[in-house]
Amino acid sequence: MKDKGGSRAAVDERYAQWKSLIPVLYDWFANHNLVWPSLSCRWGPQFEKATYKNRQRLYLSEQTDGTVPNTLVIANCEVVKPRVAAAEHISQFNEEARSPFVKKYKTIIHPGEVNRIRELPQNSKIIATHTDSPDVLIWDVEAQPNRHAVLGATESRPDLILTGHQENAEFALAMCPAEPYVLSGGKDKSVVWWSIQDHISALGDSSKTESSGASGSKQSGKTANDKDSPKVEPRGVFHGHDSTVEDVQFCPSSAQEFCSVGDDSCLILWDARTGTSPAVKVEKAHGGDVHCVDWNLHDVNYILTGSADNSVRMWDRRNLGSGGAGSPIHKFEGHKAAVLCVQWSPDKASVFGSSAEDGFLNVWDHEKVGKKKNPNSPAGLFFQHAGHRDKIVDFHWNSSDPWTIVSVSDDGESTGGGGTLQIWRMSDLIYRPEDEVLTELENFKAHLASCAPRS
Repeated sequence: MKDKGGSRAAVDERYAQWKSLIPVLYDWFANHNLVWPSLSCRWGPQFEKATYKNRQRLYLSEQTDGTVPNTLVIANCEVVKPRVAAAEHISQFNEEARSPFVKKYKTIIHPGEVNRIRELPQNSKIIATHTDSPDVLIWDVEAQPNRHAVLGATESRPDLILTGHQENAEFALAMCPAEPYVLSGGKDKSVVWWSIQDHISALGDSSKTESSGASGSKQSGKTANDKDSPKVEPRGVFHGHDSTVEDVQFCPSSAQEFCSVGDDSCLILWDARTGTSPAVKVEKAHGGDVHCVDWNLHDVNYILTGSADNSVRMWDRRNLGSGGAGSPIHKFEGHKAAVLCVQWSPDKASVFGSSAEDGFLNVWDHEKVGKKKNPNSPAGLFFQHAGHRDKIVDFHWNSSDPWTIVSVSDDGESTGGGGTLQIWRMSDLIYRPEDEVLTELENFKAHLASCAPRS
């Protein structure tokens, strides 16, 4: 952080300035100090709706130094509804404290550190994890027993193990919105595709009765004296990258189409219906390793990539062309260090977020590119979350609570350990149509005038 975000003093000054602006910038904000860093943060299912807040599962991990086991943490999070929280409440917090809005619900003792967590969109109590191994681990978090994480405790047993990588697969991981399919990329330069349906119809879809295949595997995996989790072999192994695959994503409208990015600077589109070779390959998608990719839920023509070259690029799959031809529709330049995570907003088709090693989470709107803009601000950038003081390793838009984001930073370089989890929602005055906002402010001004004591 010192070399990327300036000196420690500069970072602290920037942070203090940001903190003073919380009441203006945010509708709601919560800060949760983590003893151990979490390399991933994901929303699980919403399970309770109340008048002023909703309750939802949150998935985190604890990356420890070995004195206690690595864990997968299921927390209950209270998400305060829009226009409920008082400004003074959201800006008064202690950086070293845990948040009253985040409570640990269950601990799973994970075999190895958790590098990435992804939930199954159609049944988000099923999650997949990556660790420093070739396998993908599948967990039914509600069925897993709660464990006490002490040194020497036996590891929790995954509900399923997906095999097929030849070398470690540490980061690239995705679950399909349409079918219970899983995608992974690894150091073996391959993209591997599985269906978890045949083995665990009971896990993937609780409404179905177990098929004969499922009951067989389920029995073998669930009996207390049997130590082996059932294993699933891949539907396909896809070759086309020349280096480690860093991220993968399904096409939201098709379970057979997906994309991947890697340290070879390539973006590759795949179609399982036509074989295991690339459908389209963009050779030099960036000027460095490509760390992350996301496919637009609302418009499946648009794909985002983020890279070690500090930029985010937006692609239109209709003009990628074959033979590596095709250039991005736009390059979003605003980060000062490697981009680690990109994600389209579920709430507005043209909006996305990007987080980076510079400690910023930027929110962009590609429709704002080319419109009247602040000359000092990068094109398309309309909000910058500056609450973290070290690299933001993951963030996730909440599909149940609009415009609500969870983000997590690994604070090893700034404070010597731990991490910071933040849950936040920008003020709606920032993203609503300008004329609507101005009308509301005028009405508020008139209201204040009518409330003023008559002289």
